[in-house]
Amino acid sequence: MQSRNRFLDDMSQLMTNAMGVAQGARTEAETAMKSLLDRWLADRDFVTREEFDAVRAMAQKAREENEALKVRLDALESRDGPKA
Repeated sequence: MQSRNRFLDDMSQLMTNAMGVAQGARTEAETAMKSLLDRWLADRDFVTREEFDAVRAMAQKAREENEALKVRLDALESRDGPKA
């Protein structure tokens, strides 16, 4: 029968506990960094993707309307002749 070595059992338990503590510290560090990054981003007043896309769509619509108005204006000017 093989006897158990108390020293090796204690060392094994110590390493297991150390790994648990390291994992907990890692989780806390990740949470703190995410919180810090979230606060930093909030302070920068960045727009959301949805807001950006909405403004982009409005700008595209305005460009299209401007082009249509330019075509109408050019047609009117060519029909009536330029006024000077």
